[in-house]
Amino acid sequence: MKKYLEEFIIYVENKNYSSYTIKAYKHDINNFINYLKINNINDVTYQIIRSYIHTLYDYKYKTKTISRHISSLKSFYKFLYKQEIIKDNPLLLINSPKLEKQLPNYLNYNDLETLLSIPNQNDILGLRNALILEMLYATGIRVSELVNIKLEDIDFSNQRILILGKGNKERYVLYGQTCDKLLNKYIKESYPKLNKNNNDYLFLNKFGNNLTDRYVRMFLDDIVKKSCLKLKISPHTFRHTFATHLLNEGADLKTVQELLGHENISTTGIYTHVSNEHLRKVYLNAHPRARR
Repeated sequence: MKKYLEEFIIYVENKNYSSYTIKAYKHDINNFINYLKINNINDVTYQIIRSYIHTLYDYKYKTKTISRHISSLKSFYKFLYKQEIIKDNPLLLINSPKLEKQLPNYLNYNDLETLLSIPNQNDILGLRNALILEMLYATGIRVSELVNIKLEDIDFSNQRILILGKGNKERYVLYGQTCDKLLNKYIKESYPKLNKNNNDYLFLNKFGNNLTDRYVRMFLDDIVKKSCLKLKISPHTFRHTFATHLLNEGADLKTVQELLGHENISTTGIYTHVSNEHLRKVYLNAHPRARR
């Protein structure tokens, strides 16, 4: 059964899934395979899968973790069925546990400005880091999409970038004047010094190789420490901030959906809860009779 997992991982890697998603798939599906005492994948029944899920509950896994395990198995079994490796898909009968809706973590304007001001733009790598943060916020792209940007993907005259998203789906994202100035400065001052290997990618390390999303997460952790902000911040926080700020400033949900690359507008809909909460706070703070 391990060979099917290897085939599945190759499949999702070609679909441009993030390294974190692929790592979760490997872990979750391996965990399931190690639980089984069956060599033939077609002998795995609905009852066996239910028993496995109950085992996760017995080991006191969090509901969110169990939901992720089930999601990983659903993706795996969907692949097996499409490849005609299995005759039936028992995961179709499995429902994920209901999760409490958590509002996405986002930055207010002051905290955002604090973070953006940390990198030293007079330094080769500092200028690159400043551009990374600005581009994450300006475009709302995922970190896996950011590190895969090539120079040829950038339409400088129209200030837009062709992004290869999940499932190899392409979309254009836009960036504004602040990001444009940083981008041109980076390409003029830092990029020629970093690009020792004639690399096609936009973001490079000091050795001239393209960055990994893990590296971006690491340097962001360092920037958060330097900022002294007591917040849990990841590259995805910038994506949440991008969407929330757009909606707070009057953007419509459909536009935000297209810019984020969400397949379903219901996925984007969670940001309306954040936007509504913002409106509530503004009302309670601003209306004279709301505070009595």
